[in-house]
Amino acid sequence: MPVVELTQENLSETIENNDIVVIDFWAPWCGPCQTFKPIFHAKAEQHPDAVFVSCNTEEQQELAAMFQIRSIPTLMVFREQVGVFGQPGMLPAESFEEVLQGVKALDMEKIHAEVAEQQEKELQA
Repeated sequence: MPVVELTQENLSETIENNDIVVIDFWAPWCGPCQTFKPIFHAKAEQHPDAVFVSCNTEEQQELAAMFQIRSIPTLMVFREQVGVFGQPGMLPAESFEEVLQGVKALDMEKIHAEVAEQQEKELQA
């Protein structure tokens, strides 16, 4: 599946309408970002059950700010609209594969229950 460009306009639709969304935050001037790009694109082809999106932080500064991106590249993964992974720095292909397999193995029923519990505590505070 080809990598899609993430923008302010398609953010909500992308996260809400897909089970697994993998986001690569990058910039054109970033050397490690350019090194990671072929790895990211290869994983997109290997994992058609996930949506891989790319966010150019130079062009999408509001998105970068919203996700509090402080260094690039930064990789984030959402599953069922819940952020389940986020890490700055370039991942080697093997480590990236481990992350993807771990995300797929998550017990999302348990995670949704934990999120609901956390939100309830915040409301009571």
